[in-house]
This record gives sequence, structure tokens and C-alpha cells, in this order.
Amino acid sequence: MGLRKRFYVDIQTLNNAVTGSLHLCVAKFPDGETVRFIVDCGLFQERVEKVNDEDESARENINDLYNRSFPFTEDSLDFSLITHNHVDHVGRLPLLYKNGYAGKTYMSIPTKELIRHALNDSCKVLRETAKRRHVSALYTDTDVGQALSNFYGMPYDEPFYLVPNKVKVTFFKNGHLVGAALILVQIYSSSSKEVINLLFTGDYNKKNMFFKVPDLPKWLYELPVTIIQESTYGNMDTTDIEECFEENILRGTREQKTIVVPAFSLGRYQEVLYFLKTLQKRGALDPNIPIYGDGKLAATYTNMFLNNPNLGIDSEMTDFLPENVEFISGSEARSNVIADIHSKIIVTTSGMGSYGPAQEYISKLISNPNALIHFTGYTAEGTLGRRLKDTEIGQDVKVGSIMKIKRAEVMYTTEFSAHAKANEMIDFLNSFSKINFIIVNHGEPEVKEKFASRILREVNNVKEVGIASRDTFFRIDPYKCVKSMSTHFQ
Repeated sequence: MGLRKRFYVDIQTLNNAVTGSLHLCVAKFPDGETVRFIVDCGLFQERVEKVNDEDESARENINDLYNRSFPFTEDSLDFSLITHNHVDHVGRLPLLYKNGYAGKTYMSIPTKELIRHALNDSCKVLRETAKRRHVSALYTDTDVGQALSNFYGMPYDEPFYLVPNKVKVTFFKNGHLVGAALILVQIYSSSSKEVINLLFTGDYNKKNMFFKVPDLPKWLYELPVTIIQESTYGNMDTTDIEECFEENILRGTREQKTIVVPAFSLGRYQEVLYFLKTLQKRGALDPNIPIYGDGKLAATYTNMFLNNPNLGIDSEMTDFLPENVEFISGSEARSNVIADIHSKIIVTTSGMGSYGPAQEYISKLISNPNALIHFTGYTAEGTLGRRLKDTEIGQDVKVGSIMKIKRAEVMYTTEFSAHAKANEMIDFLNSFSKINFIIVNHGEPEVKEKFASRILREVNNVKEVGIASRDTFFRIDPYKCVKSMSTHFQ
């Protein structure tokens, strides 16, 4: 009897923490063929280990090094897949094409509608950052155009072969974001009749206020599967959430404060506007208090929520704008809003405070005791939002290149989070009857370890959990994780 031919997939994760999502998958078939593909291709945005938070120049240099290179040959890829339209999952796609990739990139139909705006905005931000640092931009408008010409929108729940008889992909609707998907990749060996099933959750949530999230099909829950599971809030349960946003906003208006709400341009921004509308309808928020929306990309997405049926927004949710909202853009209008001493609410990008108009609002208002800056989501290590969180009132804080005294009130809430919490992710995993292996990714290192330990205790019949990092890859066969090995990534 001859030796059994090898059939496996190597999965390598390029990001150690939350941002910069990219999985390189190399499938080896018994007939000797190799298929290479990636899942997501995001920008790395966090503080790198051993770099002081305050040393922004050093942090940017290492971020730039990570962002500029891929530890694989770009033109060797057969295809690429995208889970959703956030820059930490799509922001390096133009660089991929710039560096020689010429294949197709597949995503959901709503994501294809949205992604050109995200990449054009990312290109602009990267160009401005590069100019400030006197380096070349990561990619150009031409590279963005090249990438966009190779994007393909795929319907949910319809399997399709990307490699005939060998690789089949199915997108399932995910509540994390409009257009978000869980992606099932099924890899077939024709000679052994075996299948390797990989389920990439991307950023996962079971619900979304703007559209209904259907249950996954029963047949998916019954597959022998390896799950690549996010863990952003792997150290928090739903019972740990303190719903404080309403109380803080209403208190801020009673105290006649200027309130700045940094929000991610897609999803969170629109959700915050709807929340303010519900406060007005209940009579809790005076509709005469001015509400300003700032951020060009957020305004574009908001208009798409209102008018683009291809996004799949529920019809009853297309009327989400509060009364008295005014969308502004440009430094002059922004300066006038900041200078106005009357109470107002400003919803602005970016969600972590490090980019977009939020930088200007925070810079001008952080030393104003009559200001409230209220973050509405996750703030990664090294971002301005995290720096403000770690700074006490009265202490100095670096905003851009200028030291300021923090006198403004700075608040945070996780109640709007588009990520499932640990108990919800455990419930999700327990819905599967035949989990071969779980790889925990997309979380800060200590959070991933804590969540992995919880999986071992609480998920049925799981005896091993892999923790994704930049320096390790996992070899997966149809039945288990065969081994993990060092990647020697730099």
C-alpha cells in the first residue's frame, strides 16, 4: 500500500492584535496542486509592542513597516476574500494590487457598494500622513482604481466554486455591519473524498438594528469545521455592559456642554444619529439643541443608508435622522461650530479619535471643562481615544504633536458595540456539533488568551484552541489541527 498523499491547509495570521486583519491560507492537495488565498487585507493601526504610546513617530514608523510589506508573493495568490468594509479589514487591498496581485477579490454585494468610498478615503488619509512624514504614500488613486476593477459582489447563502471541484465559498449574513459576512471555505480532495471546512467569522455579531440577521442553516452547524473566531471583546460578557450613553448625553445637555461623539463612519455613526432621534421622539432630548454631523465619508454612507436599496437596509429603518441635524464639512464651518458657546451635539469621525475631524474637535476642546467627549466603541492601543482614556483629568496628554491639559470630561461606552461579547461568542460556538479546531484571532493578546481558556472550559468537545499571532501558523487537515509552527515573520 502506498503512502497517503498529504491534504491540508496552512493558516497564517498577520495581525497580533485587533487591526490589520489578514489571513494567508495555503491549501495543499493530494495531486500536488497548491491553492493560495487570503481572507481580509486590512491596515495595521495599533501601537506595536515595545513602542511607547507617547512616541508617535516611532509607532508610525513600525506601523508603516508592517503595512508596506506582505510576507508572501502577491502574484502567487489565486483569489482573495473580504468579510466586511472596515479599513482594518480592507485598507491594504490597493497595495496588494500595486505589488503585483492581479486576481479577483470577492465580497458581499453590499460591501462592493460601500468599499470604493472606504478605499478612496483611506488613500486620501494615507497620502496626507505620508506628506507630513516626508515618505511615499502606501498607494495612489490609480492603485485604488486597479483594485476596484477586480472586485466582485456575491449574494449571501449561494455557494460558488472559485477553483473548480476544489474550493467552494459561501457568504452568510453577519450582524456586525451592513454587508458583513461569515465566510465558509470548503476545500475538497477528489482522490480521498475528504473536505476541509474553514469558517471565518470576521468581526461577528448576531444582530443589527438596520437589518434582520437570519439564522445560519442547520447544515452548516453540522459540518466538521475549523472556526477562525474573532475575540475583540473576549474578556467581556453582555452583563458587563453599562448603558450610560443616554444618561451622559442628557446630563451634558442639561449642563449646557458641547458634546463630541466620535463614531465609526459606517454603522456606528448612523446608529448614534438614530439613538438621538429616539431621544427626541421620547421627549428626553430637546429638538432645538443643535446636532451636527461631520465627516465626509460618514455623510456619504448616511446618504447610502437613506437611498441605496442594494445595502439591504430594512425599509422602516431608512428614516433615522434626528430633527435639527446639520451636516457640515470644511475647517471654516467646523471652527464656527467649535466657537459657538451654546450647547450642541457633534457626531464626527473617526471612531477612535486619531483621524478625521475628531482630531480637530478633540484638540480644540480637550482643555475645555465645559466639553464632553464621548467615545462609542473600541479604542485600540496607540490611538488618541485610548490615550485620553488612560489620562486623568488635570493631567497632560499629547494630541497630535501638542501637549494639552485634559480638562474636558471623556467618557466611553460599549453598549453600541458591533462585536459579540464573550458569552454570545461561546453560545455561537456551542451551536456547532462537530468543531475540529478553533483559532482565536482579532483581539489584544491577553484577551485572546483569556477567551481561548474560556472556550476550553465552556465549548462542547473542544480540547485545543489556537491563538493566532504574527509568528505562528496552523496546519489544518479534514479532522484536526495537525500542528502549529513558527512563521519567522518580521
